[in-house]
Amino acid sequence: MQWQDDAIVLGGRRQGEANVVLEVMTRERGRCLGLVRGGRSARHAAELQPGNGIGVTWRARLDEHLGTFAVEPAKSRAADLMASSIGLNAVQTLAAHLRLLAERDPHPALFTALETVLDHGVSPIETGGLVIRFELMILEALGFGLDLAACALTEATSDLAYVSPRTGRAASRAAGEPWADRLLALPPFLTDERSHVPPAAEDIRAGFRLTGHFLAVNVWGPRGVEPPPTRDALVAALGR
Repeated sequence: MQWQDDAIVLGGRRQGEANVVLEVMTRERGRCLGLVRGGRSARHAAELQPGNGIGVTWRARLDEHLGTFAVEPAKSRAADLMASSIGLNAVQTLAAHLRLLAERDPHPALFTALETVLDHGVSPIETGGLVIRFELMILEALGFGLDLAACALTEATSDLAYVSPRTGRAASRAAGEPWADRLLALPPFLTDERSHVPPAAEDIRAGFRLTGHFLAVNVWGPRGVEPPPTRDALVAALGR
């Protein structure tokens, strides 16, 4: 069996003296693993760094086998990402989020979103907003998407300012104000797709509190896994 796809390196682990089991996010086939023979060589080491774009050819006798990857460099990002605490923590956080998904489960929209974040990996405001949107997409892919289109109480679609921490549904400012101390803030940039105004620093913090709450309640807690420590490091780096 054989297939080819565009991929972004998520990580890898040593296999024997010379080889690497490479983990990638592919455009059409989701998160995949494969053995790269000679992956620890000087030639491959730079190519197989997290964040880099590569072309992969996967081969195996049976579909359920690990298989092998032949790789070709496509887009080098790792050096720029690793030079910045924002970029370094962003790529590691996104990789941790993608590991919540089943292997070989196609998510082409998440691949595109991953590319977009990594291509803005050293810009604090842009990166913060894109990572928050990525986390909303992860929640959606796992079956826990938030409903931010209209107020759950009045069906209004404007001036949405809160989210219920229990239902994940939005509330308008007027309808939610009496319970504001019990609700999560909904930053405006998540409801106005047409706005070209960069989100404020407080909006970025509110966005991470929002997605972090639902990841903890619906994903990390039930699965008994710890949040990736790089996420806290990323939020701290974005706030500096």
